[in-house]
Amino acid sequence: MGRAVSNAPQRATWLKTLHQWHWISSAMCLVGMILFSLTGITLNHASWIETHPRVIQRTAQLPPALLATLADSHAGPLPEAARSWLADTLKTSVSNAAPEWSAEEIYLPMPRPGGDAWLRIDRTNGDVEFEDTDRGWLAYLNDLHKGRHAGMAWSWFIDLFAVACLLFSITGLLILKHHAVRRPSTWPLVGFGLVLPALLALLLIH
Repeated sequence: MGRAVSNAPQRATWLKTLHQWHWISSAMCLVGMILFSLTGITLNHASWIETHPRVIQRTAQLPPALLATLADSHAGPLPEAARSWLADTLKTSVSNAAPEWSAEEIYLPMPRPGGDAWLRIDRTNGDVEFEDTDRGWLAYLNDLHKGRHAGMAWSWFIDLFAVACLLFSITGLLILKHHAVRRPSTWPLVGFGLVLPALLALLLIH
């Protein structure tokens, strides 16, 4: 009895720490959990959602002086002068990524979340073709869910978000363990959450 009493302050401190980490991690996860949950539904039922992509096509003629700057290039990004001219002429931002170089043309893919774009330059005559496809805000959010063409910063965010979700879940499990004595349904519900997806995977997924 005396030992149980002596351990009570330590248990109270431990429980307080768990609750603190639990609410901090839940606050950090809140917006991300809403985003990833909603886009999980939209991705799972993509065929139900009708989309109307907006496609923009433009053409231009690269000036001879700029075309000459590309004559001896076979790798690496486009020269800054060419990128600046293309951005002003085509009314778009031009990626500084390295395009695909060949003897006949230069092809620059410019994918992004929720859309896609590409740029082609004919190396023989300077003809420029540009196409931009915008699939809308829902496709944008879905691509963020998948981390598709979202860049390194978003990739780091997803990793940090996953760590925060793990912390939220683990501290929640430990808090459940503490209260399980007074809540008999705790472990049956946790077990149900484990058994249901396991049965679905074993019996219905082939």
